[in-house]
Amino acid sequence: MNMLTCLRYIIQVTQSWARQLFSVRGLIAVLVALLGISILSAPAQAGIDTYVRRYLKVTEPIALDVDGQGHTAQFSPEDLTIGKELFETHCLNCHVGGATLPDPSVSLSLDTLAGATPPRDNVNSLVAFLREPMTYDGSSETFWCREVPESWMPRKQVEKLAAFVLRAAQEAPGWGTEKF
Repeated sequence: MNMLTCLRYIIQVTQSWARQLFSVRGLIAVLVALLGISILSAPAQAGIDTYVRRYLKVTEPIALDVDGQGHTAQFSPEDLTIGKELFETHCLNCHVGGATLPDPSVSLSLDTLAGATPPRDNVNSLVAFLREPMTYDGSSETFWCREVPESWMPRKQVEKLAAFVLRAAQEAPGWGTEKF
């Protein structure tokens, strides 16, 4: 093949590709390929609940108070998404928007959680409450909240649920207030 014949062949192949690329079928193939690439390379945030991202303002791991003694633990957006799902499944019937329907004077706001006896404004204290629910003043068991034994929900799950409640109390607009 001489140089001129080779150049003609390259031009013909290029024109053929261009016709195929700009045909309807070609454009659809390109769009499908680009969509597939974007789905495969989507950021990890795709599994993060919109509420967690938008209202709790969590897109990276955050530190939450574990014990009221200055110790913290990291909770990822995925952890808070799991916590939100657990809350929606097991707590939402009585705690819409952080309110407490059976006793509206005791909400899940940060101030109310901190004012409980014992305080419930850190992960461990909320886990302890969920394991053995007590009245707000700590004087007796309460039957408004159901007990969450280890056999029903492992500690890691209860911690994620507690982390969601704490973060919602810190950041969610209207959480546990009358202005919800």
